[in-house]
Amino acid sequence: MSEPLLLDMQALRIEARGPDGEPFRIINDIDLKLRRGQVLGLIGESGAGKSTLGLASMCYARPGCAITGGKIIFNGVDLRQQSEEDHRQMRGVNAAYIAQSAAASFNPSKRLNDQVTEAAVRHNLMNERDAAQRAEELYGKLDLPDPGNIGRRYPHQVSGGQLQRVMSAMAMTCSPDLLVLDEPTTALDVTTQIEVLATVRDLIADNNTAALYITHDLAVVAQIADRIMVLRYGDLIEEGETDQILHDPQEAYTKELISARTEEINTKAFTGMPENPVLSIKNVTASYDGKTNVLKNIDVDIGRGETVAVVGESGSGKSTLARVVTGLLPPGEGHVEFDGERYSAALKQRSKDDLRKAQMIYQMPDVAMNPRQRVSEIIGRPLTFYFGITGKEREDAMFKLLEEIDMGPEFADRFPGQLSGGEKQRVCIARALAADPEMIICDEVTSALDQVVAAGILKLLDQLQKEKNLAYMFITHDLGIVRNIADRTVVMYQGNVVEQGTTEQIFTTQSEAYTKKLIASTPEMRTDWLDEVLRERGDLFEIDAEKHVD
Repeated sequence: MSEPLLLDMQALRIEARGPDGEPFRIINDIDLKLRRGQVLGLIGESGAGKSTLGLASMCYARPGCAITGGKIIFNGVDLRQQSEEDHRQMRGVNAAYIAQSAAASFNPSKRLNDQVTEAAVRHNLMNERDAAQRAEELYGKLDLPDPGNIGRRYPHQVSGGQLQRVMSAMAMTCSPDLLVLDEPTTALDVTTQIEVLATVRDLIADNNTAALYITHDLAVVAQIADRIMVLRYGDLIEEGETDQILHDPQEAYTKELISARTEEINTKAFTGMPENPVLSIKNVTASYDGKTNVLKNIDVDIGRGETVAVVGESGSGKSTLARVVTGLLPPGEGHVEFDGERYSAALKQRSKDDLRKAQMIYQMPDVAMNPRQRVSEIIGRPLTFYFGITGKEREDAMFKLLEEIDMGPEFADRFPGQLSGGEKQRVCIARALAADPEMIICDEVTSALDQVVAAGILKLLDQLQKEKNLAYMFITHDLGIVRNIADRTVVMYQGNVVEQGTTEQIFTTQSEAYTKKLIASTPEMRTDWLDEVLRERGDLFEIDAEKHVD
């Protein structure tokens, strides 16, 4: 006899209210069934309804949305027939959610441990001491540094990838029956991603937990999902076993998603080191507290028309290097040159034209945009600030930028809270392009985008680079993208550059053990890859391979 259903959604319908006040459907009569111990992957483009469907499993709809039809039967109970108080008692305990953007989900004024243990303590599942011990245990499993003390930090005192893992620990603390994982590895480097995937898989197996795994990374979903549902515009396009969906898709849209992952973006032939670099980082050392150096003697050059990828695990100093270049963090030693001229160390000392030349696209769009400004203002403001463009001319330029990032004019009047994660990131990209920069620092610019949209954004960046001879510093943990678009690659570890060279050299003849570890950690789109890595290379990743392999 098969395991009874833990979650049974029947003809689920969810509606939202448009700018004109009229309702429109965002989930169209979808059926979803999930048993204990199973993982169902939800994939599709940004805006397909993946996160909306995942939240609905806990009978929750975002502001402006409403569940208008169907049943949500969880543990034999129709949640739609229960009270909101019943839902509050269930959420976080019986069903837990790991959000796509951890930075926007934590209270910045509270220490991490207070937030991780809150649900267990408030629902009287554990006392504070036991909950803190459980949190420390999970920190260790999730490969967080200094598990005994990291919980005493505030959210801003850890990297984006570390914060995402802390959020995973928060969801796992109460050992829920259902986990809703909304892009849980988006902010993680490939080596840490292995640890998190293995830990999530252990939790599901050990506790007979079920999971909805929402992602746009098909190689990641291949490692953890038993079945996959493909969504588009709120419709179910295709459903099947993971192997079948990945290797024998039946629908044209599913085939498009899969082919987008392996499509080559950039075919430039790199000709050598730049003779007159547009950006030179010279012997830079930097810290946040004046004591502990986060960057140590960094030397990197970037030439016009060149893409230099900066890779390394979470906390290696990639984003800190970007902050030094943009003037947000003055270096303790060394300096930055632009077009051969020394940049002022501090942001306030740089001219408006200095600011225009080097733009940045941030890793976490949720905290990079003013939630009270409409998209038209977010994109239009740099047009006015740098070029004095106003009125109809500014509006036309703003609409053109929206078109370039594959968003129509109907998005102009929306607020960030009305956009999906991928749409928010595309608006941030348009804002950077509005300054007509000479160099763009791309900090995980595609991490929130599905495969199809990400490929379009990368093609756009490549086209702009060719048209305007732009330089890119491309910070990422997606080595598949690096191999496709980067001329040179810089590998960082604990604030040091451990290796740099042409991308071809880094991927084929890497000399450093850490670089080899990164390359070997890049997931492949086959269901046995994670098992193979854990079994054959357990010593490389410093984990117990036998624990994670059947």
